[in-house]
Amino acid sequence: MDSARASTHDSTSAELIASIRRSVESAVLGKEQTVRLSVVALLAGGHILLEDSPGLGKTSMARAIAKSLGCEFRRLQFTPDLLPSDIVGANVYRPNTGDFEFRPGPVFTHVLLADEINRTTPRTQSALLEAMSERQVSIEGETLPLPQPFLVIATQNPYEFEGTYPLPENQLDRFMMCLEMGYPERDTELEVLKKHRLGEPTDALESVGDAESIVALQEQVAEIAMHDDLAKYLLEIVEATRNHSEISLGVSTRGALTHYRAAQAMAMLEGRDYVTPDDIKQTACPVLAHRLVVRGAIRDGHRQRATDLLQSILDETKVPV
Repeated sequence: MDSARASTHDSTSAELIASIRRSVESAVLGKEQTVRLSVVALLAGGHILLEDSPGLGKTSMARAIAKSLGCEFRRLQFTPDLLPSDIVGANVYRPNTGDFEFRPGPVFTHVLLADEINRTTPRTQSALLEAMSERQVSIEGETLPLPQPFLVIATQNPYEFEGTYPLPENQLDRFMMCLEMGYPERDTELEVLKKHRLGEPTDALESVGDAESIVALQEQVAEIAMHDDLAKYLLEIVEATRNHSEISLGVSTRGALTHYRAAQAMAMLEGRDYVTPDDIKQTACPVLAHRLVVRGAIRDGHRQRATDLLQSILDETKVPV
């Protein structure tokens, strides 16, 4: 009986995951790999940083994910004059009662799109830190929990320097994955043009899940098994980033834990209850590259250089049998 119940449970989870992927891919054409990794981050309870040129579908990706999940979605445009209270909320005085009333900010939602996050000051950027890592905010000594699930999808344009504030390492470390959209193929872009004739494709999306079902999926990820030899393999990759002559700052322990959970989520996405070496390899660059500080790399080429170095570490690290 228990085995049959577990089999049905696994089947339901697989169907929901597949439905989420299909739904998002129907609105964001030609980005199957980015969608796949975004779903992995969602299953692992991690946040996503979409870094690419304007107009390549970063906002559409965030909206498609939110609508497919059937969760509340809010968009916050980051600007130089944005204040921390504009993110988390503030206590507002009510003259008719003489009391202060808390008015929650846009962070009190399931999916928050932090659009052009690098356009606001580090002080305001840091207002997201506690929310992203602790799933809660503190206002004047009072701690308030955020809705579950809670996913931040932030966007930034790496090629526009004037009026931007690069994300510091401690902020980057809060994002599980840093992904790029990339230019679509010609045939795909033609299909995009046709789809947008009748309006924004994300507006037509129907939810395939709800908040409770997403939280249940995230809880199942923690149960995915990883053999000790694979955990050691993951740590060998992490340690190699700390000892590499061209890397001045390697992966932190938080980064290693994040990679561990991402590998579990990848296994679940593939329909397995155990992690394989490929799960670790496939998630390594999206999870770890943005956490590295490369010696002498110029700003606009830093991420690619970090990815290249990480790929060489993966090629040189012996895979356990």
